[in-house]
Amino acid sequence: MQKKILLTICYNGAAYCGYQVQPNGVTVQEMLNKAAEALFGYPCDVVGCSRTDSGVHARGFCATVTKKGECFLQTSIPAVRIPRAMNAHLPEDISVLSAEEVPLDFHARYGVESKEYEYLIYNGRERNPFFEGRAWHIPTPIDGAALAAMQAAAAHFVGKQDFSAFRAVGADTAPKDAVRHVMSATVTRKGDLISFRVRADGFLYNMVRIMVGTLAAVAAGRMTPEDVLRVLREKDRTKAGSTAPACGLYLDRVTYRN
Repeated sequence: MQKKILLTICYNGAAYCGYQVQPNGVTVQEMLNKAAEALFGYPCDVVGCSRTDSGVHARGFCATVTKKGECFLQTSIPAVRIPRAMNAHLPEDISVLSAEEVPLDFHARYGVESKEYEYLIYNGRERNPFFEGRAWHIPTPIDGAALAAMQAAAAHFVGKQDFSAFRAVGADTAPKDAVRHVMSATVTRKGDLISFRVRADGFLYNMVRIMVGTLAAVAAGRMTPEDVLRVLREKDRTKAGSTAPACGLYLDRVTYRN
């Protein structure tokens, strides 16, 4: 039976050189390709919704799996049984959570309506081994006023605008393609964990991490929320904050167009 399967996957990216297959290290896609081939008995293409960087994690990453060079799988395995069967061939830091059949013309990347990321900052004074590799440790206290300033700054990200100042220098996206629609951007705190959530129709290379680095500069008093508006208007990467470490970033949810 010919079918295309959409997988929802979670992974701890600490041990991987990002999602996409590359020659200089082990990637999440490589492990998924091997697991799919072991399960279905022939080489497969696992096409992801995004290209997460080295060290970045995912809670709701989406990818389609098909026979290599084709737009379908030839299998009688029901979709509901695929997660457990694939997980038997995957390492413990990658798991397929669910699987469903989708139309043969469905595309995991180009059919995306929005993606939501969460970035975690651990704001405890001393390091916490349970957040090692899973959050950015900023030991300097971020008080209520600083948190409010971060939220005010994050509000300036919302809307359809040019995010040239919030992408990595040398990124291969042309300036005309730097416009993105950010639907929501919020900063919240629970105990020592500060969460930045942002949802958009797409993201530039390192965009979320640069946003977080800029918010950290606001919290430290090196920038104001109004400075963020100026940086957006001037489109100058050197005026924005540093690039936050990859360890705190999670691809949390992907929404597709109907």
